[in-house]
Formats: sequence, C-alpha cells, structure tokens
Amino acid sequence: MHSSLTLLQTLTLTLTLTLTLTLTLITSTVNSTGDERASLLQLRDTLISPSISLHSNWTGPSCYRGRSRWLGISCSPSSHVISIDLHSTQLTGSLSSSSFQNITYLTTIILANNYLNGTLPTLEGLFYLQSLSLAGNRFFGSIPKEYIDLKSLTRLELQDNLLNGSIPPLDQPSLQVFNVSYNFLQGLIPETEALQRFNSSCFDHNLGLCGKPLDTLCPLAPSPSPSPSPSSLPSLAGKSSLETWILVCVAVGAVLVPLFVILCFLCFHKWCLKKKEEEEEEQGKAKFSSGEQEERELRYGTRGVTRAKKIAELEFMDKEKQMAFDLDELLRASAEVMGRGQLGTTYKTTLESGSIVVVKRLIREINDGLSKKDFVQHMQVLAKLNHENVTQIIAFYFSTDEKILIFDHVPHGNLFQLLHENRGEGRVPLKWETRLNIVKGIARGLAYLHQSLPPSFKVPHGNLKTSNVLILHPNHHPKLTDYAFLPLLQTLNLTLIDKLAISKTPEYYKAKRNQKEKKKMMMMLSSKADVFCFGLILIEVITGLIIPSDHEDDDHGGGDLSEWVRSVVSNEWSTDILDLEIVGENENHEEMMKLVDIALECTCFDPEKRPLVHDLLCRIEAISPACSI
Repeated sequence: MHSSLTLLQTLTLTLTLTLTLTLTLITSTVNSTGDERASLLQLRDTLISPSISLHSNWTGPSCYRGRSRWLGISCSPSSHVISIDLHSTQLTGSLSSSSFQNITYLTTIILANNYLNGTLPTLEGLFYLQSLSLAGNRFFGSIPKEYIDLKSLTRLELQDNLLNGSIPPLDQPSLQVFNVSYNFLQGLIPETEALQRFNSSCFDHNLGLCGKPLDTLCPLAPSPSPSPSPSSLPSLAGKSSLETWILVCVAVGAVLVPLFVILCFLCFHKWCLKKKEEEEEEQGKAKFSSGEQEERELRYGTRGVTRAKKIAELEFMDKEKQMAFDLDELLRASAEVMGRGQLGTTYKTTLESGSIVVVKRLIREINDGLSKKDFVQHMQVLAKLNHENVTQIIAFYFSTDEKILIFDHVPHGNLFQLLHENRGEGRVPLKWETRLNIVKGIARGLAYLHQSLPPSFKVPHGNLKTSNVLILHPNHHPKLTDYAFLPLLQTLNLTLIDKLAISKTPEYYKAKRNQKEKKKMMMMLSSKADVFCFGLILIEVITGLIIPSDHEDDDHGGGDLSEWVRSVVSNEWSTDILDLEIVGENENHEEMMKLVDIALECTCFDPEKRPLVHDLLCRIEAISPACSI
C-alpha cells in the first residue's frame, strides 16, 4: 500500500514538472516571438517607401508555423524571425540601435540599395547573424566596434555610403565577403588575418585609408621620446649618493655649456653667410633668364609645405575662391547624398564655415580610364563658362582612382521634381507663366553653351533632361547642370554614352546595338542631339507626362522617342494634351500650342530638319503669357 502511494506521488510530481516546463517553454516562445514582432513593427513605423507599403503588409503574426506572409521576412521552423531582406525597395528613414535587438535569432539583414541614413545600428546581441548588407545607402558616422563581436559573420557589405573614421579590427574566421569601398574611411587598415584576405577593391575609393592591401603607405608617426628608466635615476637614499650626483651634474654642465656656446656661434656665422648669399643672389636676379631661374628654383627646392601648396590638391576654377577651403576640410565636412545619377553620386556638403557646396564623385568607369591631361584640359575649358542659367564648377580633384567636381549649391531641387512630385491633393499647381519662364531660362543656358564651347564639343550639353535642370526659388530660376561630359566619355568605352540623355535620340538609338555603327554615328553626331533633348523637355513641361525610360522605349515606335512624341500629340491634337494644372488657363492655350509646335520640330526624326538653338531661343522669347483678366 505504501509502495503504491509512493509511486503515485512520483508520477504526479513528474507530470507536474513536465507540464510546468512545457508551459514555461511555450510562454518563453510566445514572449520571444511577441518581442520580435514588436521590434519589426517599430522598424515598420520608421521606414517609408513609395514602392511598397509595409504598414498594409506587415500585419498579423510575423511568423506562423515556420512561415511568414510579411514582405521580406523569413522564419525558422520554430517560428522565429531569421531573415530581413528589403533590398532595392526605395526605403527612406534611419535605423536605431534597438531596431533589431529583440530579433535575436536573425541570421540575415539585407537593406542594400535604398536611401537609409543616420548611423549604423550596433547589432548587439545578434550572435547568430551571418550576413549584413547595408551597401548603397546614406549611412554616416563610424563602423560600430560591436561588429567585432558578431562571431558568426560571413558577409559584411557597407560600400557606397558616407562612413568615416577607421575600420575596426574585424577578425572573424568565418568572414568570406567584405566591402567598405566608396566611403570616407581613414587610417590604417587593420592587419588582422580576416581583413588581409581581401583585395584592394574592397577598400578602394576612401581617400584616407592606407596600408595593405592598398598601395598607399601610411604616414610615419613621430616616435615618442624615450622616458628614463627607474634604474637610470639617481638614488636619493643617502647623502653620499646625492653629493656624487651633484658633482656629476656640475662636471657635465662645465663641458656642455662651452660646447653649446660654440655651436650657437657656428650657427649664427652660417646664417650670416647664407643671408649674404641670398642678398647677392637677389641683387643679381635680373641677370638670369627665366629658364635659369626655374632651374635654380628646382635645385634649391622648397623649405616647407605651405597652405597654398596644400590647397593645390584641389584645382580651383576661380582663383579668388582658392583660399576658401582645401581638400582636408572637404573630407571632414558633413555630407548627405542628393542623388545617384548615371555619371556619379552627388553630395550636399556643408563646410566648417557654414557655406554649402555640391560634390560630384564620378563613376568608376570614368576613374579607371581617364588621363590627367585630358581631364585637366577639359576642366580648363569649362572654367571659362559664366552664365546665370548654367551651374558653375568651383574646383575639381584628380587622382588615379578618384575624380571629383565641386559646384555651387543650387537649393530647391530640379525640374523633374517640380513637375511630377507630390501630385494629388495638396499640391500647389505649377502655372503656365512659371513653366514658360523656366523654358526660356533653359533655352538661354543651352544657347550660351552652344555659343561658348569649342567645336570639339560636338554636343555641348549632351545630357539635357528635366532632372539636370536645377531650380532656384522663389522665382523658379533654372540652371543647367551635368553638361559637357561627352568629350570625356568619347575617349573611353562608347557604352558609357548610353548613360547620357542623347542616347534617346533617333540617330543614336539606330546605331545603339552595333559598336561599329556607333563609332560611325559618333563622328556624325551634332548639336542637333541637344535640340532633340530640349524638345523632350518641352513635351514634359506642357503635358506633365514622364518621358519613357530606355526599357520602355520599345513599346513606342521601336525605341524611337520621335514617334512617341508624335503619338502623344497626334492622338489627342487638342488642348486635351495639356497638363491638367494649366488646361484651365484658357487665355494661354494659343501660346501653349505654339510651344507644342516647337517641340514637334525639335523632336523631328531627321536631325537636319531640327531648328538651330539660336533660332529656338528667338521664337521662344517671342512667346509671352496673356494677361489674366
């Protein structure tokens, strides 16, 4: 009886413990997945994208039976979130250090090629993280030292951001992919076994990095003066030791003082002789020819690196602005990405003085193939340009792996944004008079480029489109930018020209798929290509339509935008083609249709039948908005 009772108690206790452990495990799992969901919802509320709606998609449980219906989320069989992949989804916003701290089972975070900004998250506690890709964003600040503790890390991609500071000594044996190129990192690359496995392309285009595997040597730091060892100090234990030390000091002083006096005398004598030689040389300066003077300067060399020498690293177009800032200050300045164009990335940079400049880093293809002679000669031509409707280049920087252009800052965005952004309720309409004034300013700037640039610039602008027309408020004053790149690209691979707006012209598109035909076409290309691009801008301004991109062209006349323009106009040859924002201005319809006629002439298939820019300017200047009653 007693034995049966004991057995029953044991079974009851075992069952109770089992149930308790099971409930604890279930509660722990529920709490864990609840914390994961809360962190994801917090992340959802800080990120915005025009192409996806996380608020409508990230609803309900984040994981259910090992699967997730949430966009970009993957789960483990035990219903834990293990992967976040939202690359190339046009996300904007920033990540806090707590964004992922409760998603402890994460193995993958991929948020590359978006518009995220702020500092990098520290990712503390993510012990299972294997892959981290945040490349192609706008992150700034330093790389967190906490990344050293991500022991399972196999992939770290941080390239094409605005990161500064030094690289932490990452030494994970598991690290297989690593890239921090195209940032503003500085200092010695850590000589850890993990980092030294990667080649120089993983560290390129940082300007301040040095050491292996780069060819750039680090500057030698001044060696600290040796501190005296305790054994070399005199013992003060006894009176005899003290007296001995005093006698030694007196003896040494008796020897050193006369030597010091003699040395001073010799230095003074040498200085006097040198001063006399310099005075004699100055007196006889007129006797030397200019070539002899240059030879003498080379022979004597310089005595030190002055500020002017340092600023010479940046080549200034306007010598009056030369003392405004130097390369070091430019690299120290805070910067934010304004846009990533076909030819490079553009940054808004605030200098220590508070003034703002625009910095454009040219793409790698241009960096790899352009000689300094060609680049400098090209910049010298552009330095002579000065017009109110053309952005002015302040300075440029050339090195074998980096080409930088620096412009005056023009705030308030570009014409593409002005025409197409924030369409819908709450938008302030862009009136006809404003549009016409912008068109006139573009025509004036284009006519100036065509008149001022030499014949070797066959297509003076070459990249004319609404996103390359900057707008200065409050008068909506237009300024042309990204001009005159064609001569630089012609010396390189011709496929680079596909990145320019002139690639939309019928004459270019016809030869686009054949390299031999393309070379022949480049010889025949003329300023009428700019006229075609100007015609496309007119259509965009009048109709409010977005010009089809390259991959859409085939749906409109076999890639011929000339036919596309005619299909837009001829199918609705009336005021129906006008943008809804200006169609109500009835008194200006006649002037609007005049501009449509000019647009049709500009986009003619045959370049010879397109008007000259000067004639265009005269005809557009003659158009004036009617006075409203």
